[in-house]
Amino acid sequence: MTANSDGHKNMKFTIFGGRGFIGSAIARYLRGAGYEVCLPSRTDLIKNSKTNLGHVIYCIGLTGDFRAKPFETVDAHVCTLTNLLQSSDFDSWMYLSSTRIYSGVNNIAEESTRLRVFPDSDGIYDISKLLGESLCLSLNSEKIRVARLSNVYGEGQSVHTFIGSIINDVKKGKAVIIDESPDSKKDYISILDVTENLTKIAIDGKDRLYNVASGRAISHYEVAKTIEDTLNISVSFKSSAQKRAFPNIDISKIKQEFNFSPRSFLTDLPIILKKRTQC
Repeated sequence: MTANSDGHKNMKFTIFGGRGFIGSAIARYLRGAGYEVCLPSRTDLIKNSKTNLGHVIYCIGLTGDFRAKPFETVDAHVCTLTNLLQSSDFDSWMYLSSTRIYSGVNNIAEESTRLRVFPDSDGIYDISKLLGESLCLSLNSEKIRVARLSNVYGEGQSVHTFIGSIINDVKKGKAVIIDESPDSKKDYISILDVTENLTKIAIDGKDRLYNVASGRAISHYEVAKTIEDTLNISVSFKSSAQKRAFPNIDISKIKQEFNFSPRSFLTDLPIILKKRTQC
């Protein structure tokens, strides 16, 4: 999709958290498509003018280090969001949440699935994300939406992510030991699919809540086998490791609305491994 081909010329996007992995990738995609893109700095966040921000994508958040930074997690997912929503003028607003909130769901996870959370250091991420979602969806405006992203992979991903930490260990010559059991499962989505779909949802989304995922949970065993076959190294699992299995994510909404066909993580992983470990 380009700005000239879809009839959406001269559109403006503002990305909060635009210097992180996901935010910066969205910014590159949008600029490549010919859109005006604004990336406010942290100091800019607290002195917003009444200038229309266009289509806002809220990417501020913490990932793998949230347990050690509970105050920063709540501030990013809720407090800063609250302040900006109240003070900003915009054409649309999209809050990036996470399919991590589906932990504990046994069946296919749909946007309407009832969720279970527990108030501890692990649950602070899910609870704060859900509070951010609730704030957005409680406001009576169809232009305020929520996108629940699964585990995003691609160029520039953080070392705090599961795949990012594995690549970091390989580059440092460390043994690759996975802390969770081989039958643990996660859904992975390419950053390329994320940028395309979030742009479409921001401009043309018909609903207010979307799963943005691949639709298939992949086991740690499959990941380990791919790493071993690609890099010719041994991957082991921590003894008595905990099983953390996420359900398959229902993506019928973005498939039907945007004709979405997800890229294959297991096909992309060898390419990423070779590129990142040979740098």
